[in-house]
Amino acid sequence: MDLQSIMTKIKYHTPSVLGHEQFMKSAVLLPLIQKDNELHVLFEVRAESMRRQPGEICFPGGRIDPQDRDVCSAAIRETTEELGIGSEAISNVYPLDYMVTPFGMIVYPHTGLITLQGQLQPNPSEVGELFSVPLSFFLENEPDIHHVHLQVQPDASFPVELIPGGENYNWRTSHINEYFYIYGDRVIWGLTARILSHFIDMIR
Repeated sequence: MDLQSIMTKIKYHTPSVLGHEQFMKSAVLLPLIQKDNELHVLFEVRAESMRRQPGEICFPGGRIDPQDRDVCSAAIRETTEELGIGSEAISNVYPLDYMVTPFGMIVYPHTGLITLQGQLQPNPSEVGELFSVPLSFFLENEPDIHHVHLQVQPDASFPVELIPGGENYNWRTSHINEYFYIYGDRVIWGLTARILSHFIDMIR
């Protein structure tokens, strides 16, 4: 391969997350609604029949499908499917910072305004309940932050003899900051709370 062809390939490469092809990609929407003359954040409680994280509080969202035009379209589509509304009810959709998780996921959060012209009709196979919290609550209350420690455990076939230090190699360790908001008997935590905290930091 000659130098010119190498430089051409590098010149027109668009940087992304290294190894992103192996990551599961999801898009979510942090929905704002007008209620009682103030802005609220709308939340879902995942249906108890869900295979992953039943009963937990989340935002509308899910896996990005090949037919989605872009990550914003995926967030809107997932929201319409889960809340039983048309896309015309969702406006002012803007991206927040995307997240690369330690568990092989890239999450693309957005925020948007949902105009309630009638009753929401959540999909019962995914959504057990809907509720909202005044935006002012999150502006006035900081989240609690707790830590989950991650350990490195090479598998039995890992060739420790090929690396300096061998079996005594000094692996780096890390931890995840888990965010918690407590609103009455509602516990908003994990990825949902982390996205929410980032949003609040942006608008303060």
